[in-house]
Amino acid sequence: MRAVQVSEYVKGPLDLKVTDVPTPTPATDKYLIEIHSAGTNFFDILQIQGKYQHQPPLPWIGGAEFAGTITAIPISSKNPRFKVGDRVFGATQGAYATHVLAPEHTLLPVPAGWSFEDAAGLFVTAPTSYGGLVHRAGVKAGDWVLVHAAAGGVGLAAVQIAKAMGATVVATAGTERKRQIAREFGADYVVDYGNRDWPEEVKKLCKEKRSGNGAAGVDIVYDPVGMIEASLKCVAWNARLLVIGFAAGKIEKVALNRVLLKNVSLVGLHWGQYAKFETGTVGDVWNGIFDLVAQGKFRGTAFKDESFVGLESVPKALQALGGRETWGKVVVNVVGNEKAKSRL
Repeated sequence: MRAVQVSEYVKGPLDLKVTDVPTPTPATDKYLIEIHSAGTNFFDILQIQGKYQHQPPLPWIGGAEFAGTITAIPISSKNPRFKVGDRVFGATQGAYATHVLAPEHTLLPVPAGWSFEDAAGLFVTAPTSYGGLVHRAGVKAGDWVLVHAAAGGVGLAAVQIAKAMGATVVATAGTERKRQIAREFGADYVVDYGNRDWPEEVKKLCKEKRSGNGAAGVDIVYDPVGMIEASLKCVAWNARLLVIGFAAGKIEKVALNRVLLKNVSLVGLHWGQYAKFETGTVGDVWNGIFDLVAQGKFRGTAFKDESFVGLESVPKALQALGGRETWGKVVVNVVGNEKAKSRL
């Protein structure tokens, strides 16, 4: 098979090469999957540079998220959930390849009507946003939700989930194109967070459109960037602020007196650890996501302004992702557009 194999750490994505490696053989506890599309993540860039907290021993194949078809079931499985030919998506080390081995608990069925391209970007973004907004922040109809970096992968998922729950969404993004995308995915209002006075814009909006305690600001902040400190300036009484990540590269230090004075909650979400500490919640979250998909309230977020076709395009896709030139989920169509975008 062909794969983006890392034999030594590199300075950046453009140093990656595609090579021929042995195709995995069917395993006792893993499915063999032909990959049609592979999703990109910021942690992939850190990993190829040797900077990520989880570094497999060299050499290893890059990538984590994928969507494709089952070509062989686990040898020892007497009652496998999936059969040969099933369309699945999931995440495991080695997604930048034509084939991958993956255990059953890392796989889910591609939603009916979804392309491989959209499904390849679903495994990380959707549960992060659903778990944060629904299970941690308790989003409900009537809430106002401020979504930072709203045109990113988790951001667009958060916009859709908040809207599906009956909330009003205020989306922040740094370019006009990204603000346009946020609107297309359901955001009610958009704000340029490149403007230093953006918290005042949010406060003014709430004062004009809300009443009672809500006139002071939003009820929920969804923050994958590292903007909690500034967001405290535009939240209402009893607000919930979700700490999702630090895409800006800096871990904040928050003045806790402001947390006290507004009676707010700071809530962290580490979705990757739910499989270890709260396994039951994982199933609940995916059931909720699939319900929204079935209702037509959640759609794929694959970046469409440019196409990345074939494994040779992985370096370019990661470069674009790292340069923050893109919106949504950057996906590489490993086997080409026609096959990757085939639908049920």
